[in-house]
Amino acid sequence: MHYTKRDYHYYNIIRKNIRKNRLLKGMSIKELADKLSVSSDYLNELEEIKKEMTFSLSFVFKVAFVLKIEVSNLLEEEL
Repeated sequence: MHYTKRDYHYYNIIRKNIRKNRLLKGMSIKELADKLSVSSDYLNELEEIKKEMTFSLSFVFKVAFVLKIEVSNLLEEEL
């Protein structure tokens, strides 16, 4: 599948919000990664936004569930 710049823009919004909400909950990368059953390296890379990454919608729902937040919190763009 080919992703556009706009697609990555939305992925990056979610990635920034994962980090923001993780920090608001006082969780380390390792703690969240363990609860999501992903590696700390993967989650760290995802949060850093240094390269283009994609992930599934089910991953977004799982993050929201683990962080005990609404999925919409991960989709909010800061102005």
